[in-house]
Amino acid sequence: MANYQNSKDLTQLTLGKETTYTSKYNADLLQAVPRSLNRDDLELQSNNLPFKGEDVWYGYELSWLNTQGKPIVAVAEFRFPCASPNLVESKSFKLYLNSFNQSKFTSWQQVEEILVKDLSMTSGSPAQVRLFKVDKALPLEIADINANCIDDLDVVIKNYDYDNLLLKGLQNSNNEMIEENLVSHLLKSNCLITNQPDWASIFIKYKGAKINHQVLLEYIISFRQHNEFHEQCVERIFIDLSEYGSFEELTIFARYTRRGGLDINPFRSSTLHTAPNLRTLRQ
Repeated sequence: MANYQNSKDLTQLTLGKETTYTSKYNADLLQAVPRSLNRDDLELQSNNLPFKGEDVWYGYELSWLNTQGKPIVAVAEFRFPCASPNLVESKSFKLYLNSFNQSKFTSWQQVEEILVKDLSMTSGSPAQVRLFKVDKALPLEIADINANCIDDLDVVIKNYDYDNLLLKGLQNSNNEMIEENLVSHLLKSNCLITNQPDWASIFIKYKGAKINHQVLLEYIISFRQHNEFHEQCVERIFIDLSEYGSFEELTIFARYTRRGGLDINPFRSSTLHTAPNLRTLRQ
């Protein structure tokens, strides 16, 4: 359980509370969560983060009316820099996007500009937004997974509570440096507030001494009963791997399944700023 779960910043959220949907555009529905909450827990300084990256969201339930009252539907891509002061709380994001449903806008460009303005204000840093027609959303094409899946390893699991001490023995310092792409589809955590399950495929790319795949898999599975937001889980994994391993390069990318028409995909890297297009069948 995260130490900051009962923070005032979280208890004031609509997440986990009964809400009323509105179909008229309302930017005030958006709510921010300070990234500092879990970063303080991880002893991270916002002005000296050990990683780069972004949070990439996809919205599958975005619709509005044109000036003649005809409904328009789109798929949306949202990108937030990981250095932004706030993350956007997902339920408020869903309510906000639904508020476009019965509102009229003059063009796709106007909708995109409004989204950029509102989301940048909430996150505290410039957000990027792209809108796609549902049959021409290139970032959402299924990608070939160029990574070694570790899920078929024969392991005995007795612990389903987060435990970073499982990473002892992650690497043998005598091993020669290698570059490796790994993936596990067994990452599961729970929402910090509602305890609803969150499912993800996690991609790990590194350059360093070879990782013990069994140790890594046992650690990933230990998140199964852990309560934390998507972005916070990925940052915790990056920090833990960095603490127990020695890497010249390390990249973590989690592709979470969607809930409420949104999926959230945190990307953290020691070298890269931008997440790749890497959609799996689960999205």
